[in-house]
Amino acid sequence: MKRNMLSVIILALLIVNVALSAIMMFSVVGTLKKTANLIDGITTALSLEIADPSVEGTEQEEAVEIDSIEVYQIPDQMTISLAKGADGEQHYCLVSVSLSINTKDPDYEKYGSTISDKEDLIKSEIFSVIQSHSIEEAESNPDMLKEEILARIQNLYGSKFIYNVVFRDIMFS
Repeated sequence: MKRNMLSVIILALLIVNVALSAIMMFSVVGTLKKTANLIDGITTALSLEIADPSVEGTEQEEAVEIDSIEVYQIPDQMTISLAKGADGEQHYCLVSVSLSINTKDPDYEKYGSTISDKEDLIKSEIFSVIQSHSIEEAESNPDMLKEEILARIQNLYGSKFIYNVVFRDIMFS
């Protein structure tokens, strides 16, 4: 009789345990959803996400697959004079540039084979961007230079088939 009574008490405690676990799980899931929404709101407000898909009118950059990338290396190492900085001295930038090209872009067929023919125009854009900055600006933020060069080259072609600019070597003196 004592064994049966003990089994009934254990069964009752198991049922209570399962019921309380279910109640706790539902309350935690609701709180977890609210917390996730709060964190999403904070990161969107602080612009920690690359792009918020819920905001209309923003373009989300698609990643280019590695087998769709062609790299065009401008063969010359360019020596470019920089704008005079705070010290009033003339400084120079020695840079080698490569362009990353998306071979799956529709404009690649139109412009891809003529990049070497337009190399002087591309170099001119690189020169004009780098010459407009002082050594302090260029050294502190080379990514800004890359973005400006990329924007100018994309504007030159009227296309985004060139999607990245890479400095193979960059030195300032």
